[in-house]
Amino acid sequence: MKNPLIAERLKFYRKKNNLSIPQVSETLSEIQPVAVKTIYGWESGHTQPDADTLMRLCCIYHIDDILEIFGYKPPKKTVFNLTTQEKDLIIAYRNHPDMQKAVRRLLEFEKES
Repeated sequence: MKNPLIAERLKFYRKKNNLSIPQVSETLSEIQPVAVKTIYGWESGHTQPDADTLMRLCCIYHIDDILEIFGYKPPKKTVFNLTTQEKDLIIAYRNHPDMQKAVRRLLEFEKES
């Protein structure tokens, strides 16, 4: 049974790590050849990587809590019940300190000076 979160999360974390699909293919191919079109298939949800390859991708993408990221266990308790998109926005905000002031202005948390 396919897990739809795998495709979504793989694409998100590849982009978060500023990696292109050819770069990921090259890195994976150091151990076993992986075609670029195979990675496109994983990210589109048409196919899924085997368990060993998924673990290697998690290492490449710096994914620590694999079970939570791919929805196999509930997320850690938080004060708010955030959607996946909201969590992604917070992570992106934290990873781009150069854009935080503009985001605060856009959301009217901060007035222009």
